[in-house]
Amino acid sequence: MSVFGQHEEKTLAQFEQIRSQAVHAALMADGHVGYVMPIGGVAAYRDLVSVVGVGFDIACGNAAIRTNLTLASFGGGDESVQTALSEFANQIADTVSFGIGRKNRADDAPEGHPLFEHAAWEAVPASHRDALREKARAQLGTVGSGNHYVDVFVDERGAIWVGVHFGSRGLGHTIASGFLALGQGASWGDRVPEREVLLDVHAPLGHDYWQLMQLAGEYAYAGREWVARKVVALLGGEELELVHNHHNFAWREVHGDEELVVIRKGATPAFPGQKGFVGGSMGDDAVIVCGVTDDRASDHVRALQQSALFSTVHGAGRVMSRTQAAGKRHRRTGRQLSRGEVSPGMMTRWVQEKGVVLRGGGVDESPHVYRRLPDVLAAQRGTVDVLHVLRPLIVVMAGDTEFDPYKD
Repeated sequence: MSVFGQHEEKTLAQFEQIRSQAVHAALMADGHVGYVMPIGGVAAYRDLVSVVGVGFDIACGNAAIRTNLTLASFGGGDESVQTALSEFANQIADTVSFGIGRKNRADDAPEGHPLFEHAAWEAVPASHRDALREKARAQLGTVGSGNHYVDVFVDERGAIWVGVHFGSRGLGHTIASGFLALGQGASWGDRVPEREVLLDVHAPLGHDYWQLMQLAGEYAYAGREWVARKVVALLGGEELELVHNHHNFAWREVHGDEELVVIRKGATPAFPGQKGFVGGSMGDDAVIVCGVTDDRASDHVRALQQSALFSTVHGAGRVMSRTQAAGKRHRRTGRQLSRGEVSPGMMTRWVQEKGVVLRGGGVDESPHVYRRLPDVLAAQRGTVDVLHVLRPLIVVMAGDTEFDPYKD
């Protein structure tokens, strides 16, 4: 067992429950309470996969593209740069679909992607298969709401990056919900409690889940890359480098000469030399990190990497729940029922002082509800190197009244 950083009692209690059933487990420094398994948790099993461990937003993750553009590409002075950034923010918001159950409305939406002919679709019950495939086809390349975003950054050398964060949308949510029901003896489509369901990956039910989880992973990769490349094109740039990782997924990996099923729920794979994109918040820097390589790692760091199952943080980590931050709203109408601890003015002042052009976003995603990313990375105790620091220029998210059942 390995715990990085400081955590509240409820998070540690969730982690202890997961650890008691796993071969090995670790908790990253951005950890906080999740469904059954804490966000930031990593757990390894022998031939078992946890449906709630992978989560409802199967294959949620981050992608970042370094472009050939620089900040100077957007104008010769501060005023012209801000004008250009504001116009680009509007274009992104108008082109990319954000929010509940949205369809990709772009003319070049990837509706014909080969993944829609994948054999794994046969694992979906026949009575639900066509409807799910068509929903997935319509939503491919949509971002959703909650903490999902499209950002434009500038790094320490002046290079422009585009970063995105979202997962497999309604496809992943439906797969997770379906197997959570099947694993509890109910039928696909039935509503069941969100409790631990461990499936044997060699048994028919576990095999089918694994195949559809992999399909959701392909779907998420395709969606994130389509959105990121679409935004690069809007900016008039070219792609020079792509950094792309899931952080809600399960992998077959060898640890200690044994093949295990490793589940990362809100944790980024960080094997030696592997790059990852880790976001902060709408008003904080993000980073490109890399697992410390063997030639640079001390014995102590190498042991820490192994104890973390070669994982690191996926973000800064929440310190305030959505309700605590924003208060309560009516689920359907969006009407404010009670006040939260973060006001729109607080959020606006933070992002304006940072120089961020913000479109959408609610106070439940304000920088006030997150830890500071440098502190979280420091708590990972030298297991990753920071290659680039990305300062946000543009942040585009769904509006604060959007309800999205597919967010992580």
